[in-house]
Amino acid sequence: MKISDVLNITGGELVTEPSIQAVEGATVYPSKVENGDLFFAGRREDIPKAVENGAYAVIFEGDTPTGMDDEIAWIEVPSVREAAFRLLRYVQLRKESEIYLLENHEYTFLKMIVSGRSPLVFLPDEWMKAFEALLNGEGSIFVTTDEVLARSVSANPERIEEPADGYMVSDTLFRSTFRIGSYIYQNREMAPFHLGYLLKAVGFCDRREIPYSIERLRYTRHFMPVFVDAKLSRVSGSESDRVVIFCDNREDIVAAREYVRYQSSWARSIVLTPPSTKVDGVERPIWFEGAQEAREILKKSHFNYAFIYSTDSTGREILEEIDRQEASLFG
Repeated sequence: MKISDVLNITGGELVTEPSIQAVEGATVYPSKVENGDLFFAGRREDIPKAVENGAYAVIFEGDTPTGMDDEIAWIEVPSVREAAFRLLRYVQLRKESEIYLLENHEYTFLKMIVSGRSPLVFLPDEWMKAFEALLNGEGSIFVTTDEVLARSVSANPERIEEPADGYMVSDTLFRSTFRIGSYIYQNREMAPFHLGYLLKAVGFCDRREIPYSIERLRYTRHFMPVFVDAKLSRVSGSESDRVVIFCDNREDIVAAREYVRYQSSWARSIVLTPPSTKVDGVERPIWFEGAQEAREILKKSHFNYAFIYSTDSTGREILEEIDRQEASLFG
């Protein structure tokens, strides 16, 4: 690509007058720079390494780097990230790649069931990793849950519109038997209100001829049930009527509590959330600060269903403590 084209696409300003006229490739990682490449300096400390590895052009933001080699095309932009994605939009149009913006549950089920080689790429949240996957990866179908990222690459990212044919046969809150096409899948680890998301993931795979396996289906990070005893140690479901359910979204808590009220009106449920967090239908959630306080609340509370809402590492810390206690019983 000509340097003049890079300037037009990225909106950058050339601050040197190098003799080189074009670049061969582009990357955001200095270790991947090859002789003749364009380097996007997402981190200024990476510039010396990129130059050492043979970068012909460097896109940077902020103060002009000191000690510049005048033979390198130094291109100043207001935002390296925005410049990088301007280039991506140009490249993706030429490659006719497809960008899909998915809901979190759709993305999780799709990533869970896909098996074997396919043109599908699950984009990382971190923009530099996503840039590298989009520009230098081998895929042609890219999926993400990040709307800002999706619209940085495509003005109109696509959605999964047509689910596979299927329906629920029988269910409990934690196990589902369902039919997809002509097959019945029995007693799978899935909340019944997640079937719609699974059907969308399967429909997407069917239409794009992407290999998948329902045998890979497991509880998701969005809804993770763990049966425990009075001491908060993990046990099998047949040994306890107490279950802690870790959720990273409030919608699943609402759906699960509705299910419990309909199926088990006798059951007592509690909801633990970070301070000042509201959940629809819950008048008084129990607020907690950190994993230790949440564990103490669980140990002192009477419940059949305890829903823990957390979007950070707190839920994982509580779960790890439960697993450590289980291990100590047999260690």
